[in-house]
Amino acid sequence: MDEKNVKILLAEDDENLGALLREYLVAKGLNTTLFVNGELALNGFKNDTYDLCILDVMMPKMDGFTVAREIRKLNADVPFIFLTAKSLKDDIIEGFSVGADDYMTKPFSMEELLYRIKAILRRTNKNSSSETEKTYTIGDYEFDTQKQILKYGDREQKLTTKESDLLKLLCNNMNNVLERNFALKTIWQEDSYFNARSMDVYITKLRKYLKDDPSIQILNIHGKGYKLIV
Repeated sequence: MDEKNVKILLAEDDENLGALLREYLVAKGLNTTLFVNGELALNGFKNDTYDLCILDVMMPKMDGFTVAREIRKLNADVPFIFLTAKSLKDDIIEGFSVGADDYMTKPFSMEELLYRIKAILRRTNKNSSSETEKTYTIGDYEFDTQKQILKYGDREQKLTTKESDLLKLLCNNMNNVLERNFALKTIWQEDSYFNARSMDVYITKLRKYLKDDPSIQILNIHGKGYKLIV
């Protein structure tokens, strides 16, 4: 997706923060429209086409979760980032239950927000062409996502559900960084130390399964995530 053509819906009732975010994103080349409450944001979505929505959770007239649910009735695929002053587990779970792609707790860095926006746009752009893909070619391997089987010649490795889900995310981001937080929230629903350690174990297992093709690597990208290189 050409970032110059990206349209972002920003719903934030703190007018100062909203104006700053909009100004920053526009300066970075993202066409961003600001709405100061949930009702205006929903009406704005109905009247235009957007590639990504950034929704504050606590807004007057209609909160961010309600806006997201209503938007989902109109468009099942548009990605969301929720902004919130809360860090309660229940709020985070509710955010992901309505289809959030990411979740940022205030205060946050605008540079980090931009990075997350670009990561989501990169993923959704790839997924738009491959979301119906059932089989991936990874070097000399074939990965059947439905059967959760990794084939190398005549040999087959049956994957667990989490192994399969993680490998599919890596394939959808092949030769690009798979953001660690996104993978944790997508597969484990929570970014915690325990889950992060579990994911490291699964990455080690996937490396072992793919070791027969020396052209394949799964790299640790410090502070960001993982990269499947083929």
